[in-house]
Amino acid sequence: MSQHKTKTIFTLGFALFAMFFGAGNLILPPFIGLKTGDEWYLAMSGFISSGILGPFLGVLVIVLFGGTFIKFGSRINKILAVITGASIMLCIGPLVAIPRTGATTYEVGILPLFPEASAILCSIIYFAIVFTLSISPSKIVDIIGKFLTPLLLIVLLILIVAGVVNGAQSFHQEMIDQPSFAYGFIEGYQTLDVLAAVVFASLIIEGAKRKGFVEVKQQRNIVVYSGILSVTCLIVIYGGLMYLGSIATNVKPDISRTELLIHISKSVLGHYGTMVISLAISLACLTTSIALTTSFAEFFRDLFNNKVSYRFLITICVIVSATFSVLGVDSIIEYAGAILNFVYPIVLVMIIYMLIFGNNITSNKPYLSAVLVTIVISILNLLINFNIIPDILTSFPLRAYGVEWVLPSLLGFGVGMLPTKGSI
Repeated sequence: MSQHKTKTIFTLGFALFAMFFGAGNLILPPFIGLKTGDEWYLAMSGFISSGILGPFLGVLVIVLFGGTFIKFGSRINKILAVITGASIMLCIGPLVAIPRTGATTYEVGILPLFPEASAILCSIIYFAIVFTLSISPSKIVDIIGKFLTPLLLIVLLILIVAGVVNGAQSFHQEMIDQPSFAYGFIEGYQTLDVLAAVVFASLIIEGAKRKGFVEVKQQRNIVVYSGILSVTCLIVIYGGLMYLGSIATNVKPDISRTELLIHISKSVLGHYGTMVISLAISLACLTTSIALTTSFAEFFRDLFNNKVSYRFLITICVIVSATFSVLGVDSIIEYAGAILNFVYPIVLVMIIYMLIFGNNITSNKPYLSAVLVTIVISILNLLINFNIIPDILTSFPLRAYGVEWVLPSLLGFGVGMLPTKGSI
């Protein structure tokens, strides 16, 4: 392997890692470990499937089929691609991801140092900064992003190693009423990384092109090796944090996700260590929020053919995000669950079937049929989650593992393969 290719792999690999490594996601693994106890490794396997492997496949499928999500999705159905793309941007934008960065900054970065701080005031200040830097992009964002990811990675590795070496040797009892794999798999939706991957994959592709890798085969090799590097880093960090959560001591029964992360960091690193991790996570949330806000505005500006101004879209995004942010991390995660349980399976079906069959089956009917069936399942799940209808999916195969959409979507794909009247 040439030195240039190796350097490119490391550059793009860490870029991919930074894209998936949302600071808000750090609050998820410890809580999963706490809830699953000595079965944390089963939960981790589920979390890896939906929160790490899924995003990597999302990047890969964009590399192979289109270069952007809209082009990729248009191979299935153009209208579906636009609607799904807009839904994804709303999720990783002002409905879930951006508000969560503000709430995480408040609960992890501000409250431990200033217990009397107002959530509303902090939200206003935080999103005023986001608005200013999104309207007029500044080099400070690039500087913070460039040095922050390695700093945060180093701090977390110290936290994990110290916690594993000096931590308790006993696990919590399981605190959930579903298989640990299923719990980890569904919680992996909360990373939103599959949704982010299919939108931001074009950035990785452009990065490979700028380095001189213009052929699809070259880009695929670069993405695969870069993906292996980023996936390895994510598994180490998420797995380590999940393990620390499974052995955490002196934990109150109703502890929140952010409180658990602070509790672990204070137990392992002490007060000053907590200050460092709080500052790093806060800055990471800020840069993530700015990137998501600008991406949201650019996506809808292009979607509306520049008929809606960039500044107006930034303003709307910031106001909505600030409003949801004051609800708090746990409340955002709670309402996001229903939204993500609807969107995630649809995007996963698009990715998986196109990766498996995309080179051999060119007709869009099987893919569209599989997605439509998945949409029906997702709608039923949404109605069930809001207690509008009883759980009529309880007897579906794989329901216990949170992937009851797999076999129906496969059946839909098969039906879409059947010849229609007049076909040869």
